[in-house]
Amino acid sequence: MTGTRRRRALTALGIGALLTGSLYGLGPGTATASSHREAPLIAADPAVDNTDLYAFVSPDRPGYVTFVANWQPFEEPNGGPNFYPFATDASYHIKVDSDGDARPDAEFRWKFRNIDNRGDSTFLYNNGPVTSFDDENLLFKQTYTLESSFGGAPFKTRVRDAPVAPSRVGPASMPDYGKLRDQATRTLPGGWNIFAGQADDPFFLDLHAFDLLYGGDLSETGQDTVAGYNVNTIALQVPVKDVALNGDATRNPVIGLWTTTERDRVRITGGGQSGGRVQVSRLGNPLINEVIVPASLKDAFNASPPRKDAKTPALVKRVLEPEVPKLLESIYQIPAPPAPRNDLAEIFLTGITTKADGPIKADLNSQLNNADVDASRFTPAEELRLNLSVPVTDQPDRLGVLAGDLQGFPNGRRLADDVLDIELQALVGAAQTGKLVDALAAGDGVNANDQDFGAEFPYVALPNSDAVNTTSGTAGKSTEKSTEKAPEKQENTTAKSNPDTMPVAYATGASGLGILIIAAGLLALLKRRRTRQTHLDDDRTRPL
Repeated sequence: MTGTRRRRALTALGIGALLTGSLYGLGPGTATASSHREAPLIAADPAVDNTDLYAFVSPDRPGYVTFVANWQPFEEPNGGPNFYPFATDASYHIKVDSDGDARPDAEFRWKFRNIDNRGDSTFLYNNGPVTSFDDENLLFKQTYTLESSFGGAPFKTRVRDAPVAPSRVGPASMPDYGKLRDQATRTLPGGWNIFAGQADDPFFLDLHAFDLLYGGDLSETGQDTVAGYNVNTIALQVPVKDVALNGDATRNPVIGLWTTTERDRVRITGGGQSGGRVQVSRLGNPLINEVIVPASLKDAFNASPPRKDAKTPALVKRVLEPEVPKLLESIYQIPAPPAPRNDLAEIFLTGITTKADGPIKADLNSQLNNADVDASRFTPAEELRLNLSVPVTDQPDRLGVLAGDLQGFPNGRRLADDVLDIELQALVGAAQTGKLVDALAAGDGVNANDQDFGAEFPYVALPNSDAVNTTSGTAGKSTEKSTEKAPEKQENTTAKSNPDTMPVAYATGASGLGILIIAAGLLALLKRRRTRQTHLDDDRTRPL
């Protein structure tokens, strides 16, 4: 294939193909999750709501890459007595695509288990000071199993019964929380570092954007909406060779990744499930489902795998003709760049590369830049893409690539990257002009997290212990210096309540499958049957 023909083919594949296809996998009403309550259905199931995904070359450990994924937004520190365990009837996933076909080449899966010693004796999470994970005063705790699969091979167990750092009850209950975090941070054979537990929410932004883009006059800025709240964190650090195409990060340095959560299609109170598992959460780049995807597609987007993105005209249109620039033009008179926005297609769907003839003239983080990639199989998809070969920056800039710091977002995502300001600038054309838009220079007025990040794995700050609604000016501040560890999730499998069967909230509105699930629930209620088998499609996601 000549260079010209190859470029044309890639252009057709990377951009043109985005404009065609069927609306399979997206439509009103399916699934849930991701990015701080951005989709209607996930608000009812916070334990599986994926809030953020981070991926960066480990600054203190050459040759390793770190993934940090968070769930369960807006955890108020005083939210007892059950606090915030991970769901035990769900599995949590990080998926890595090294060859650009929008399918996982490496997949990591976490499953959680409760150890609940409260019984009928107390409602308390602990009945005295907790000094270790094995302390008898810690009445409720969790462990997890981590499994991995490479190249589509069966999952292999990497660790079983690893401890989860418990929710941070307070200084009287947990006088040395850093010690609990240390006990929940483990190193596995092969050099993997793992952690699961509660942490400060590392995202920082002012969500007054939803009030007519900061009040219509930029007067509503400067308040970190998620300051003081915690999240449940899963962190994983692995050698770059474990996730690079053909195990060679020198020839093939670019990876793409996303997270998902899968739940039982039908959950039965007291245990059991019916119909297998269905994807209920998905997250790659930040804020995509919040500010790019329209309301009618939000739930469906979270149920759909990335390989279907390019076949969804309604989704592609929202990338090529985004709503936010039009709002900025109407409210603030900042000219909206003309559509189609192929620069945004590069950032969010193909990665930045000259091989697709896009408007951003750089080769940064598309799998098309991998030497061993098969370009004919490349599939545009919404993934967080990272070039593992970009050197660690001595002086990181919060605006990442837009400020000349090539290690920052959208080349992966570091904890300190100011993704809201970066995406606002990108939406008004800064990525294709190479110049920041002065009218938005101040962004949302929140430039850093309210807590310092750690210098070593798992990097996130310790969870907050003070109430968010305090008026003392110390809301959310940790009473203990972070040594860097993370969070947990909410699910109580010992509770017994009515009704007997709860269909998951991700059933498609009036679809035949949705009717079958409702019928199954009614039948279980009447006949007290424990299970009912339901057909699963081969994608393990819900068709619409």
